Amino acid sequence: MTKSQLIETVASQLENVSKKDIEIIVETIFSCMTDALTRDERIEIRGFGSFVSKIRDAREGRNPKTGEKVSVPKKRTPFFTVGKELKERVNLKKHLNSTNG
Repeated sequence: MTKSQLIETVASQLENVSKKDIEIIVETIFSCMTDALTRDERIEIRGFGSFVSKIRDAREGRNPKTGEKVSVPKKRTPFFTVGKELKERVNLKKHLNSTNG
């Protein structure tokens, strides 16, 4: 699902809210989440999962095209950990689809 598809889905469920307002809300949520991760804060959405920014140490990598060694600097990377409820719902849905097919 893309961001525009998310906006369309929400708009179809909230007919009394304009699509433009929904777009602003979605953009604001993503912006707040990005800002929180930038400040090294943890984001926890009950029943869905959590986001955290982890530090990846500097390392030596290889250029896949040439095989040449390259230095990869230390960096922060966002990580998502799925929540128990979401994991169970996804697995239940997969299980139902595989038994119906």
